[in-house]
Amino acid sequence: MPGSMRELPLRHAAILGLLHGPTELLPISSSAHTTLVPWLAGWPYGELDPRLRKSFEVALHTGTALALLLRPPHERQCMRRGFLVAALAPPAVAGYVLGGQIEQRLGTPAKIVAGLLAGSAAMGSAEVYKKWHAPRARGGHRHFGSNTAPAEIDVTRPTASDGLALGVAQALALIPGVSRSGATLAAASARGFSRQDADQLSWTVGLPVIAGATLLQGRRLAYQQARADRPRKTAMVLAVGATSAFLSTLASSKALNRRRRARLLPACIAYRGVLAAYVIRHMRDNTC
Repeated sequence: MPGSMRELPLRHAAILGLLHGPTELLPISSSAHTTLVPWLAGWPYGELDPRLRKSFEVALHTGTALALLLRPPHERQCMRRGFLVAALAPPAVAGYVLGGQIEQRLGTPAKIVAGLLAGSAAMGSAEVYKKWHAPRARGGHRHFGSNTAPAEIDVTRPTASDGLALGVAQALALIPGVSRSGATLAAASARGFSRQDADQLSWTVGLPVIAGATLLQGRRLAYQQARADRPRKTAMVLAVGATSAFLSTLASSKALNRRRRARLLPACIAYRGVLAAYVIRHMRDNTC
């Protein structure tokens, strides 16, 4: 049945769901892997009806979001209202205004490669910038400016300007391949936060965005599905994807705690570059 979820075997749905957990927790872009893995493997994922493909991706995010909401309380920090508003407003506005156009125009392998490389460059540059311009004080981090001495700031009391930096990063992360966590880690590092503190802030502002976007898209798609005559197999594929994403995120969150994610940042930057190079080679070989 052309254009239907029947063209996506359940084992493919399970594999993509299992990949979604670690690729969401690490700054390597879950959206890039959801698109690139089927493309590289020659699966029919790209031939699915766009609305059904979107339904499956929302199912993956739903499973991941539910698992992230079960994280231990110490992983979910309360922040100042001004910081949260500044961090959440830009991605909300950008997603509402530009979300559809970004998905349609920037979801190709070539443009995902550009997002992967841009995200790697941003994270690497932020690490270098922090190393040379923002020496960190013990027990906290330092904000810095061109004419003022660094002042120690408590990570639990980030400012509205910190939030705005992370909010703009989250808006830019709507571009496939950039990675929401990668963009916010780069922004927090550039603000002078340590890797672990940056990871904490990244997930503090990221989880509401993931949950909110998933809820909004899920409601829209549920309304469309209610009006359409979809085969029962579609519901099974969505359930398998969501369940495997939920389980993989739970397992990954235990294996990849904040300290381990911080240590893996250089490896993630390198991995993104290797993946981009492999995709470029694959595109070149297929056009020869």
